[in-house]
Amino acid sequence: MRLDKWLWAARFYKTRALAVDEINLGRVRVAGQPVKPARDVKAGDVLSIRIGTLTREVEVKGLSQQRGPAPQAQALYAETAASITAREAAAEARRLAPEPADTIQQGRPTKQDRRRLADWDRWSASLDDADAPDSPG
Repeated sequence: MRLDKWLWAARFYKTRALAVDEINLGRVRVAGQPVKPARDVKAGDVLSIRIGTLTREVEVKGLSQQRGPAPQAQALYAETAASITAREAAAEARRLAPEPADTIQQGRPTKQDRRRLADWDRWSASLDDADAPDSPG
């Protein structure tokens, strides 16, 4: 069975085209070696799949010619113990020290927000100057 078709059937990627792109970019390896999308996959192969910043190592347990429901797809592979611990450690690190950019709720300020910020800076500076005692001179 083709590697790209297996990745699609095992629900690692939504389409076969995405699977082909990821394989061509070198994000999927079989036994640590870069491969091509048409490579044959058989039960017992160990795949290294990088999705985002996370790398998962899975062992192929079964083959399927069609994409089925998620429980059926999860039966096609077993994640290695080392991969599970690394994934849990990465999740814990993200929980303890989240990426600062992830805390941004709404993106760039709108024109109205910029005006509010400009007014706040202008008025707060003038109020501070007015409250300051006059220096003897």
